[in-house]
Order: sequence, then C-alpha cells, then structure tokens
Amino acid sequence: MSKLKPISWKEFVKKLKLFGFIGPYQEGKHPYMLKGDVVLTVPNPHKKEISIDLLSRLLKQAGISRDEWIDL
Repeated sequence: MSKLKPISWKEFVKKLKLFGFIGPYQEGKHPYMLKGDVVLTVPNPHKKEISIDLLSRLLKQAGISRDEWIDL
C-alpha cells in the first residue's frame, strides 16, 4: 500500500473537487465541502500543510480510500 503525504490546503481542495465535492463554503469557523449528503469540514487554510494524520481522518469521513486518493 502506498503512503499518504502531507498536502497543501489548495491541493487538498483541488483533489476533493476531482472526487465530486463542491465548495469550499464558509459559514462559521471552518470551511466545508459537499458531495450529496456528505458534509466534510475542512481545516482552515492558514496552516502550510495538512498532516498525514489529519488527511487520513478527512479521507475516512469523505468515504475516499487511501488507494483512490493516491491513484488520482
């Protein structure tokens, strides 16, 4: 199994859009993205990169496997 790597916020949002998510929208403290009935809260864009641990948790919430993410 390939390994996940830290990713910039812009690249993260760009890849989510390729998986069919729309947004990000801002209402409240954190931006979020939508796909059908899935609402994915994404981290604020002020940090340099999204860590591997956080990326793994976000992918699980989004219903995207590691292999799907890496292969895209």
